[in-house]
Amino acid sequence: MDLRIERTKRSIINAFIELRAKKPLEKITVKELSELALINKATFYSHYKDIYDLSEQLEKEAVEMVLKNIPHPDSLITNPKQGSAELTFALMSQSKLFDTLFSDNRASILSTRIEHGLKNKIYTLYPEYKNDLEMDILLTVLIQGGFHAFVSHINNTDVNNLVDIIGRINERMLAE
Repeated sequence: MDLRIERTKRSIINAFIELRAKKPLEKITVKELSELALINKATFYSHYKDIYDLSEQLEKEAVEMVLKNIPHPDSLITNPKQGSAELTFALMSQSKLFDTLFSDNRASILSTRIEHGLKNKIYTLYPEYKNDLEMDILLTVLIQGGFHAFVSHINNTDVNNLVDIIGRINERMLAE
């Protein structure tokens, strides 16, 4: 990619993240973003359809980074403690960006995207699970439940203790 294009995109992204940290997505305008990024509006539109397109692309990239940081996605069902730890630490690696991109009315989107991405990885490894409703529901509970338990309790205990507790609970669910 051309270095100028790369710098322009980086400038747009940095300006967007700065604005997004201060206000809801709906309140960000292309005009203010362009001024902050030191570009004109036409340059912005040559890269993105609108603010929502930019946000969507950044959200997808952030989720993809988390999924890449989970080396054994199937461990959620084969080794729940390890799976819980991998998911938690992958999420923590992007926590500041997630706090910015998925704040306000976009918070529920993150766990849903993580769930879909992890399920796709698991179904690639275990295609027989793809049409198994019970396994699909179990994966939803493990992923969404672990995610929300972590988010709800991260301020009450240390990370390793929380991961261990979630892992033990997941093991109990899988044992039945």
